[in-house]
Amino acid sequence: MRCLVKIGGAQLELLEARRELARGLKRARDLGHELILVHGGGNQIRALGKRLGIPERTHAGLRITDAETADVVLMVLAGIVNKELVHTLETEGLRAVGLSGADGATFAAERAHADGVDLGYVGTVAKIDTRLCETLLAAGFLPVIATSAPLARGAAGPSDHFYNINADLAAGPLARALDVDALVFLTDVPGVLDADRERIPSISPSRCAELRASGVIHGGMIPKVEAALAALAEHPRALVKIASSEGANALIDALEPWSGTRFTKGG
Repeated sequence: MRCLVKIGGAQLELLEARRELARGLKRARDLGHELILVHGGGNQIRALGKRLGIPERTHAGLRITDAETADVVLMVLAGIVNKELVHTLETEGLRAVGLSGADGATFAAERAHADGVDLGYVGTVAKIDTRLCETLLAAGFLPVIATSAPLARGAAGPSDHFYNINADLAAGPLARALDVDALVFLTDVPGVLDADRERIPSISPSRCAELRASGVIHGGMIPKVEAALAALAEHPRALVKIASSEGANALIDALEPWSGTRFTKGG
């Protein structure tokens, strides 16, 4: 099974958490699964920006990214977070290669807009070239993708800095382009929970809307659910799940029906 695994920055901050993740991914590889990772790094971007005296500004959950912040995003995503993760994977026996959007023109951005607010260097995925990823997979490497990308040729907007693409929202287009069998968002929650705080095994867009309207889906779960629904719309053939990143076999467990929440088209 070809699996795209989205990892949040919170799961990558501590070395032991990275090691446990890497060991679980190694077990999944040993079982024959073909893996691609895409990662964020919001906490790490925030921490470095604070150290550099760059204030954080957001709108509708997106980081307003001026030129200075764009440089911080590139340093953190394609640098610190990506290379620490690659090193940990290699240490645990996985052959891994870190990529940004610029490497092999893997993906390019177009400028994002939200409610008429200028978000600066914030983008969405405009174009994907899978050739480098496919070459690495064929050679037995695990691609580790950081979601910083140059502007697509001909796209409107300033192009002198890399664009910050939300990793959750990049996962769907990447899953479709790579034609994966499963897209798993590994997070710090066991899945989508109902009003009784019980895990919901499977959920449709209409049920998500009901739970959000009633306030059951709220706070940090809203962008997770929105990203999963967007991914399902992009690549409806794939198994799309939100599942826990904890445990020695997090990914293997996430692929089982008894773990996480599967997103379905209806019913």
